[in-house]
Amino acid sequence: MSSLGPLETAQLEAQQAAEELAERYEEINLLYAIGEILGRTVTLEEAAAIILRDIAVTVGARRGVIVVHDAERDVLSPVAARGLDPATLGSIATSDATSVLAQVFRERHARLVAADAPRAQAESHLTGALLAVPIQWTTPSGTTPLGVVALAERVAPQPFSAGDLKLVAAIATQIGTAIQNARLVRASLDQQRLAQEMQLAHELQMKLLPSAQIVAPHADAAARVLPARSVGGDFYHLFRLAGGRTGVMIGDVSGHGYQAALIMALAMSAAAIHAQRTTDPGRVVRSLIDSLRDELESTDMYLTLCYAVIDPRRAQVRYANHGHPHAFIVRSNGTADRLLAHEPPIGLDTVSKVESTELPWRREKDLLVLFTDGVCDARDARDAKLGERKVLEAIIEHRALPAAKIVDHVLALVEKHERGIARRDDLTMVVVRS
Repeated sequence: MSSLGPLETAQLEAQQAAEELAERYEEINLLYAIGEILGRTVTLEEAAAIILRDIAVTVGARRGVIVVHDAERDVLSPVAARGLDPATLGSIATSDATSVLAQVFRERHARLVAADAPRAQAESHLTGALLAVPIQWTTPSGTTPLGVVALAERVAPQPFSAGDLKLVAAIATQIGTAIQNARLVRASLDQQRLAQEMQLAHELQMKLLPSAQIVAPHADAAARVLPARSVGGDFYHLFRLAGGRTGVMIGDVSGHGYQAALIMALAMSAAAIHAQRTTDPGRVVRSLIDSLRDELESTDMYLTLCYAVIDPRRAQVRYANHGHPHAFIVRSNGTADRLLAHEPPIGLDTVSKVESTELPWRREKDLLVLFTDGVCDARDARDAKLGERKVLEAIIEHRALPAAKIVDHVLALVEKHERGIARRDDLTMVVVRS
């Protein structure tokens, strides 16, 4: 055989390159098409279905599936299928030792499986030769497995080729990017939606709290609630009662979030009704306990609560305290008398009888001060608590000021102590002079 000259050799190589390019034209075109699909604003499920269809047509597979890892359940769940009902495939545990798809996901390596190779029950509908490629998300810090794309039942008699595997692997990389982007977008939208809902809930909760002006001119009152999250379980209530009396209530529901906020709303609604029926704090709290019993039992929650009624004409304060530790009368001479809790928090024990306790009150001289744990338990960068003593010292120091100014001074003390540290607990404070 005579050897080819340089010209003939170059012509032959060019012809072979043209033939190879023609053979791979559909594959190259597919890669571009998939890039366009992933660039559109379609859902992951829509994109996966289109991509799976185009891959199957290009490599000649009658059946196929794209499964994505559900981290919460640790299973592979189908997001797109061709030639079979996704329901027949179902979810596959990533630990399934008999599953080809689970093995590819765990080992992060593609597999070519012969038509007569045994299959797991969940993959029995993926008949014939099987090609399975891992879907991954690669970053400088490492690779995260996201799912698997599998093709089966080859149209042509020959098995899947190494070229088919390489093509599907390239497409799987694009699918991985699409999955990760979709998750990031979904997480961002979920966070935005949650933030909006929590903000709305916070605004609604704040509207439930009465203005301190409701007890004017009989009393000079100020109150503030700062939830640790957008909604919380701290609350206060103020009541303008007959005979120049002023009712003051504070409560601290265990926990945070929606459940605590629900108990808070129920307690406030019930208190508004019961406080108008009697000026006896014990009877009000007894009725409140009856109103909240079922909800507290069903949620395993509890609340501390102190309700006091100031009666300037009789120079007395009557109160009922259920486990609320931070309740005081600050006297004009700078002493602080604690309103002792004679009963446990509501919801922790069965209460048979609620008694009211009486203490002396000097009109326009004494201060009723109620606050929740969030005030004195405020933490600094070293995790040190502010402490009840420092809170009382600030109140005593500024006791001659209007109620609103006293609250401002205490909250400024809390903020200075926290110095930007995220608040762990709801914070509520009420100061009343009558």
